[in-house]
Amino acid sequence: MKAMLCHAYGPPDSLRLEEVPSLQPGPGQVVIAVAAAGVNFPDTLIIQGKYQYKPDLPFSPGGEVAGTILRLGADVTGLRVGDRVLAPLGWGGYAEEAIAEAWRVLPIPDEMDFDTASAFVLTYGTSHHALKDRARLQPGETLLVLGAAGGVGLAAIEIGKAIGAHVIAAASTDDKLALCTEHGADEVVHYGRDDLRTRLKEITGDRGVDVVYDPVGGRLSEAALRSTAWNGRFLVVGFAAGDIPAIPLNLPLLKGCAIVGVFWGAFARKQPEVNALNMRELFGWFRDGRVRPHICARFPLARAGEAMQALAGRGAKGKVVITVR
Repeated sequence: MKAMLCHAYGPPDSLRLEEVPSLQPGPGQVVIAVAAAGVNFPDTLIIQGKYQYKPDLPFSPGGEVAGTILRLGADVTGLRVGDRVLAPLGWGGYAEEAIAEAWRVLPIPDEMDFDTASAFVLTYGTSHHALKDRARLQPGETLLVLGAAGGVGLAAIEIGKAIGAHVIAAASTDDKLALCTEHGADEVVHYGRDDLRTRLKEITGDRGVDVVYDPVGGRLSEAALRSTAWNGRFLVVGFAAGDIPAIPLNLPLLKGCAIVGVFWGAFARKQPEVNALNMRELFGWFRDGRVRPHICARFPLARAGEAMQALAGRGAKGKVVITVR
């Protein structure tokens, strides 16, 4: 089978498509015939050795896949060869076959195609866990989403609306903000030309926002934290800007707000039963049309490096998908 391999840490164009042996599952594992793989920001970090996990070289990047079960390992129950499934992996997804721990594997709803499924689990799982479990977002509260036109950002907008929040989307261009509005944002902030704090004061009547969803980091994080309301919650989701901001710790004290970390991968591993319930709710919202991944580009497996570069260049809106089969 073919796999896109990382032999040494480096940029996306250093990956090579190679023929490798077919995979055999160990106990509690399944092999998935990959139909599509989602492209995510951690994929661009792991090939540079900048992610918190460093797999042995060579390895195939790719943290989420959708396809059909090809082989079952010992002790696997509740799954069958031929089942349509999705799975978060960590790495290994940019290949014709991928191994997943059985507890990670979820059946795909009949209404969901493979491309959509491969763009679903990480972005919607992360945003759902962030807003429901970590922020405990309530109907009627105000949610600010930074980097709102990215995969997790659009997911956060849709989930915020599904919960009943008033959603403010912040992004850097007019076309990105138009996409945010299409996905349900009530208000928008163009942080390429608007002062974030001034605009949020105008929108909220100087009250501030109840929840900040920040997958970006960088220069806007402190301004967003300063714009929280009393008892607000600031969600630390990621650092797509590349810079981890240094936050003055007097701000949570003065504003009576909380800075809350979001690590969906660890949550899914430590609390798989709760994660399964969350995914069940998300699948229900998908069937109802309340959440729907936006796929902006598709690349074949041989062009996986280009797919990663499209995401790393921050020009992508929504999700980029690699089509494998």
